[in-house]
Amino acid sequence: MPTPIDTTFDFRSDTPTGKDPDTFSRTLRSYHKLLWSKPLPSGRVFTLDDSTPSYLLHRSELGEFVLASDTVIPSFWRERRIAHIVAQIPREDVEAFNGLGYTIGGMMLFPGNRIEGKMTINGARGCHPLIKDRFDLTVECIRRHYLGEPSPLQAVLARYAAFFKLFGDFPGYAKHFLLHDLVTDDLSAVRFFTPFAGFATSPLPASVDAYQAYRQQAMDFLNARNQRIIQAS
Repeated sequence: MPTPIDTTFDFRSDTPTGKDPDTFSRTLRSYHKLLWSKPLPSGRVFTLDDSTPSYLLHRSELGEFVLASDTVIPSFWRERRIAHIVAQIPREDVEAFNGLGYTIGGMMLFPGNRIEGKMTINGARGCHPLIKDRFDLTVECIRRHYLGEPSPLQAVLARYAAFFKLFGDFPGYAKHFLLHDLVTDDLSAVRFFTPFAGFATSPLPASVDAYQAYRQQAMDFLNARNQRIIQAS
């Protein structure tokens, strides 16, 4: 039987012009519901309801969770600070990278409700100068959250501690969201898209070679996760 998930589907294609696929793609919402409505590491089933526009909801004895989609792999084609670098990359290469990022392999769910009027995880990871939407760096912050270690996203992740508690620990989180290809075989560490020496330097590629290396590593992850999604669906 063919998979109900089309890992080549670009969610921009069923999104109204000028709108955000994370909010307006019906196909994306249905894929999220299908993929992530499944047992948690505890064995309790985490069922998602997609009847509310823009969000997916879970209500049970586990709690109430309002989840929003996030496109997690940036191509940086709109990043002004490295526009001179991206301009040197063949346009078709940048477009291929950007397009792959809008397939299901490039999508995640994070809590979408604001707490005390503060930023959500989606907003904070995009705005923080040491993260700049980088998913590998975001996942490193999540890994550190589970260990009680500091990170640039420490405060926002702590606000949503109840969500992360659902998965028990970092390996449980990585397994649930099929992130095996972004972590080591024992699920204990992150495989970064660029050399990582702590959160001390800009997450943006500083040269054409650095951008190409980042692009290749990120695309390898996207392709690998799409394959895992096919196997899991």
